[in-house]
Amino acid sequence: MEAVTREARFEGLAPPLIEPLRRFLARRTDAATAEDVLAETLLVCWRRLDEIPAEPLPWAYGVARNCLANAERSRYRHNRLLGRIARLDPPRPQVGMPNETDASTVVNAALNRLRPQDAELLRLWAWEELAPAEIAQVLGISANAATVRLHRAREKLREALESSDTTTGRRLP
Repeated sequence: MEAVTREARFEGLAPPLIEPLRRFLARRTDAATAEDVLAETLLVCWRRLDEIPAEPLPWAYGVARNCLANAERSRYRHNRLLGRIARLDPPRPQVGMPNETDASTVVNAALNRLRPQDAELLRLWAWEELAPAEIAQVLGISANAATVRLHRAREKLREALESSDTTTGRRLP
């Protein structure tokens, strides 16, 4: 009987989480990794169903961040292995990539110049539309600390955008 109740609770909890988590992950990694991390996040939600709070989305964002960090560590190890292989058997040179100049590229370039913690705060605030209290829950910090850090991160982003050439996304001298 308990298994049926557990399954019913998960089936009621998971569907509203899927799309917000999918958007959250899509903004941080490639589509294939996002889907893999989403599946891993839902698996963690199933395993830890009894620990999920009444407002599950910020908690699920925290789980997704941890799962994404694990995936990035795996990717890093994979890339190191590819680097070792490339030293033994170097690939042929590739032709240059086209230069993208749209606004999202400029914003992403500015975010990439920030500390990862500042960029994550801004993504949670702007893209996931979380309030500072919810951001605090995702990051495991106090609401006051989230508010202060968010203010500072917005200032750093503003400075990074102002120092960028908006036509190329490169820093101005």
